[in-house]
Order: sequence, then structure tokens, then C-alpha cells
Amino acid sequence: MKYLIAILFLFTAAGVFAQNHNDRPVVQFTGIIHNADSVNVIVPYVTITNTSARNSANQSNYKGYFSFVAHEQDTLRFTCVGYGTLTVVIPAKVPNNSYTMQVLLKPQIINLPTFHVFPWATTDEFKKDFLAIKLADDDLEIARKNISRTSLVALGNILPRDAQEIQSANAQSMHTSIVNSHSLTPNPLLNPLAWGSLIKQITDSDNKSSN
Repeated sequence: MKYLIAILFLFTAAGVFAQNHNDRPVVQFTGIIHNADSVNVIVPYVTITNTSARNSANQSNYKGYFSFVAHEQDTLRFTCVGYGTLTVVIPAKVPNNSYTMQVLLKPQIINLPTFHVFPWATTDEFKKDFLAIKLADDDLEIARKNISRTSLVALGNILPRDAQEIQSANAQSMHTSIVNSHSLTPNPLLNPLAWGSLIKQITDSDNKSSN
């Protein structure tokens, strides 16, 4: 019997609340939603919940504009991702049954806890990859490889000459030209040693081809 009385009381209270809500004058609630830090920035697609009308929800468009019917003294909650919640109460005795306002939402930064993603599903997989890992060279080993003879020869074949090398070659050429300025310039075609070296290279090449 007590439970029945309690249920009847709840239904009666809900009916009285609904009647009081519906007895209040209807208002055309209109407005535009902006960023509180910069009124030039529009906040689109904001959810507007009327907590006084069984949490009925509306939404602003992509320009932040909204317009819907409510009642005087209704409580409206504005929510949007990245912004703080704002609660607005429509005042009583609104002239012309129309209420317009500029809603300013404050940006809100939410710091989520750090989440670490590991590529290993089990401890055994981690142990296997850890034992098979190949450590990279340290700075000393990298420097030693960079100045090795093999690396220097390879770089010398592909890199252009720098200014010092060009200057040295020009100085050597000028020195040779000055030394031979008052004598005949040596002609390699008249050098018997050069001819002998050329004939030997040709002979060795023919022998390798025949073998």
C-alpha cells in the first residue's frame, strides 16, 4: 500500500511540474555561438539541451546559429567538444515572446593520461626481439669508419676538388711552365720509357685475352 501511494505521489508531482512548465509563456530562443577568447571565431554544431523540458536537445548549425522554441525560465545547457559547459536561463517576462543572445563558450583543454603502445603482445616476444637486437654504432665507431682508407678513397672518387686542391694544381702547373719556359717542352711521344710501358700494357692485355 505504501509503495502504491509513493508511485501515485510521483506521478502527481510530475504532472504538476509539467503543467507548471507548460503554463509558462512560449519564447522563440535565437542566437549565435562564438568563442569567448575571440568573438570572430564561430563555434559550430553545439548541442543545446533543455534540462527543463526532459532534456530535449537542439543543435546549432555550421555557422553557430540556433533558433528553437522554449519557455520562460527554462534552463539550457550548451556543450561542445573542446569547450567548457555553459548554462543559460531564459528570463521571465520576455517582450514580444522572443529572446536573442550571443553565447560565448570558453575553450577548454583536456589533458589525457599518457598511453604507451608496445609492439610486443607477450613477454616471450619481447625477450626474443631483445636478444636478437643489433646495437647501432656509437659516435667513436662512426668516426673511425668515416676516416678509414676505404671511405676516403670512395669519397675522393665522387667528390669534386675543393679550392685548396685546385690552387695546388694551378701552382704546380705554373711552376712546371716557368721551369720549362727557356727549354724545349718534353714530349711524351718521344720518351722511349713511355713507349715501352705502353707496349708492355698492350702485350699483357693480349695475353689475358688469349687465356
